[in-house]
Amino acid sequence: MYTYVKALHIIFIVTWFAGMFYIVRLFIYNTEANDKPEPEKTILQNQFGIMIRRLWFGITWPSAILTLILGPWVWYSLYTFNNLPQWLAVKLCFVAGLYAYFFTLHAIYKQQSKGIFKYSSQKLRIWNEVATIFLVAIVMLAVVKESMSWLWGIIGLLLFVVALMSAIKIYKLIRRKGTAENDPGDH
Repeated sequence: MYTYVKALHIIFIVTWFAGMFYIVRLFIYNTEANDKPEPEKTILQNQFGIMIRRLWFGITWPSAILTLILGPWVWYSLYTFNNLPQWLAVKLCFVAGLYAYFFTLHAIYKQQSKGIFKYSSQKLRIWNEVATIFLVAIVMLAVVKESMSWLWGIIGLLLFVVALMSAIKIYKLIRRKGTAENDPGDH
């Protein structure tokens, strides 16, 4: 029974992350549609609203709930609270942070569904990468476990964050350059 529960837990983790990654992309597109002229703006935002709602409540929320149910079940099958390994305690802290991140996405969902756009598409792009950081940290802890050097793990995670933020900055520069080249007013 344990292996089936663990397999289901992994499946719902994957679908939960897929939902979180894609929902922010839809938030970005919805935010960018807000700057379009009418009727394009309304048409796009109506379509993104449908897509966002279906993804959020049809895939992402159910996956988050099932992950939360199945995770402790897997944990209980292997450990008791008294013999919780250090790596698992750290992983659970990252999981708690991931759920906090998830709830911030729900707050953005609620804002955008009311037509409130507090964040630029660039800020949302950066916010989208927070899930990637949690994913890397949680998977590394789950796979490497006691073999992980805490020092190298922290250094590796920090280097990963720096590389990710650098990639976002480079992407922004490339986008700006492409926009400037395509702007007929600049020629």
